[in-house]
Amino acid sequence: MQQFFDIEQAYVAGPSFLTIGNFDGLHRGHQLLLRRLQELAAEASPGGGGPPPYTGIVTFDPHPLTVLRPGQFQPLLTTPQERLDLAAALGIDLGVIQPFTPALANMTPKEFLLLLKDHLGMAGLAVGPGFSPCRNRTGDIATLRRLGEELDYTLHVVEPLVGAGEVQVRSSVIREALLQGDVAGAAELLGRHYTVSGEVVVGDGRGRQLGIPTANLQTPPAKLLPANGVYATLARTHSSAGAELYASVTNLGVRPTVDGHERRLETHLLDFPRAGHSSDLYGQPLDILFVAHLRAEQRFPGLAALVAQIQRDIAEARLLLQPMLSPQRA
Repeated sequence: MQQFFDIEQAYVAGPSFLTIGNFDGLHRGHQLLLRRLQELAAEASPGGGGPPPYTGIVTFDPHPLTVLRPGQFQPLLTTPQERLDLAAALGIDLGVIQPFTPALANMTPKEFLLLLKDHLGMAGLAVGPGFSPCRNRTGDIATLRRLGEELDYTLHVVEPLVGAGEVQVRSSVIREALLQGDVAGAAELLGRHYTVSGEVVVGDGRGRQLGIPTANLQTPPAKLLPANGVYATLARTHSSAGAELYASVTNLGVRPTVDGHERRLETHLLDFPRAGHSSDLYGQPLDILFVAHLRAEQRFPGLAALVAQIQRDIAEARLLLQPMLSPQRA
């Protein structure tokens, strides 16, 4: 994927078929839109062996709400780079992370669309029915269709995806599920396990003292973390040898049994082969894929009771995760 970090610094001769939005989570509804975008581009491919149109996604950073409503924090399901990486994995050709500024918010629809025409060669635009960008939400569907005739692009409106139980697949619904600890429900709407990535940092070593060493993850400040509790997870490590996936148990919370106060994400990798365990991962990236909620965070009467419960958590997680991994890894 070709990636750009400002439309005005990009240049693609085109033609391109684009979609625009926050795309937070890149969930199943967004994926449907991207598949439709690819179909539209293929249908518009010229005869006689000419190059097919590019497909592209334009997303924003920071989230527009943080600019339009100062002081309102909007936790993210995906960082902007994660959105481009997910779109690239689906076969999208171009990705733009557009800085969202007051100046951009005050553009007229025509000014914004001319940027897409001039810098990305936009020939087609695919959006949802509620899409309405630009100053005072003036870029509604009727306006975009009229401007399409003036600026020579085609507009395609893609209806939203409705999941099981007639629930519309929306980022806000996924956020609420995660804040309730329902990582399985979130995965159903995302089309994949919810993932939190970060760098492994030095902790207080308490897990190693208990005989259950953990890797402590430093996560992006704006990234949404699920509700406090204990989860069956998959941990993906990265090294020069490539990515490896391990069954793991992850704790999110303040660790009340040891009078903790700082919220932490720490994970115990099952069957990790290196003797040093988490110390071998210091400074390395680690992805945590949330599979199932095991239990709420709780205070135990002592460390012995805590260790006994963690061992039960490990056994339960191993049973849940075994079908997802190779026999030697589960």
